[in-house]
Amino acid sequence: MLFSDILGQSHIKSHLTKSVDNGRIAHAQLFVGPEGSGTLPMAIAYAQYILCSNDSGENINGNEACNLKFKNISHPDLHFAFPVTTNDKVKRHPVSSHFLEEWRELLTKQPYGNLFDWYKLLGVDNKQAQIGVDESVDIVKALTLKAYEGGYKVMVIWMAEKMNIAAANKLLKLIEEPPNKTIFILIAEDEEQIISTIKSRCQILHFPPLAENDIKAALVKNYGLEDAAATKIAHQANGNYNRACDLVYQDSEDLQFETWFIFWVRSAFKAKGNKGAILDLIKWSEDIAKTGRETQKQFLNFCLDFFRQALLLNYNASDLVYMDIKTEKFKLENFAPFIHNNNILEISDELQDAIYHIERNGNSKIILTDLSIKLTRLIHKKAI
Repeated sequence: MLFSDILGQSHIKSHLTKSVDNGRIAHAQLFVGPEGSGTLPMAIAYAQYILCSNDSGENINGNEACNLKFKNISHPDLHFAFPVTTNDKVKRHPVSSHFLEEWRELLTKQPYGNLFDWYKLLGVDNKQAQIGVDESVDIVKALTLKAYEGGYKVMVIWMAEKMNIAAANKLLKLIEEPPNKTIFILIAEDEEQIISTIKSRCQILHFPPLAENDIKAALVKNYGLEDAAATKIAHQANGNYNRACDLVYQDSEDLQFETWFIFWVRSAFKAKGNKGAILDLIKWSEDIAKTGRETQKQFLNFCLDFFRQALLLNYNASDLVYMDIKTEKFKLENFAPFIHNNNILEISDELQDAIYHIERNGNSKIILTDLSIKLTRLIHKKAI
């Protein structure tokens, strides 16, 4: 993967390539960045730069056979670990090596993809994948062997925050004192979920969201969009190239989420003194509970974004509002006055609590019904 194919992040590219050129490669690094910021493509390009002895800040002029292996994501000294769970193909003891075909498909089609895209590809939307102790055993085995080509070995651990405590403890000593010429690259969206003993042993590199101009240029180049259309999508993407790609294909789950959200808040408004609306909220909770847990979490995060956008609009920060509402007869301008300083913190806390409990396999129907009833009170609070 060429560094020039990775959007933006020029200061990070420069830092990584110079560290290799100067022979100062940290043995354990943690790439932290929001979805769609390019942490995974950057890790692969960085690994290629190391393993293929490339120079001049780009993945060329080195070992061409090695570069060709990276083009197919098949270099024997590049190892991956990522969240997995059982599915129709693997019934027990799932580990990353069982899903390398699907993983290469994700990297080929959606290198900026998120965990939700990965779950959809595996067909496990209703399960919680993790990096477990079986995975850590495989990692130890892979890294204790000699490098196939006699140089470095690189282990990329994607979504490292999904590593459970048992796996993290098993890898702790290996990350602290890895075998010679062994490099760990951990990738995470939320570093707070990674245990401190792992985090303290890594050199941390933070990736900012992508600039609108970088996303716009990529949309024009890769999808042949008109300048105006690319500008609009880049603004809506809010620094997330994966979301921008979904919007190009009109394949974004946000369209469905918007429909669910608008029905939800309308029912919550009507519920004051209206028993029929409460029944609508209960039915809504039942319908959402039938979807997969990852879908539910994605939807509740979408709700958080929607409320924040309404708050920004209410306080005249319209330059920061990027949502483009598709539903007829629903205007963000009309909804915004109901989200204010006297209810936004409580709404945010309730949504985050719901995400927390769903992630820990709580009963979705009960969690969502409770959240809905609380919203009927909070949405009617008056601003101070």
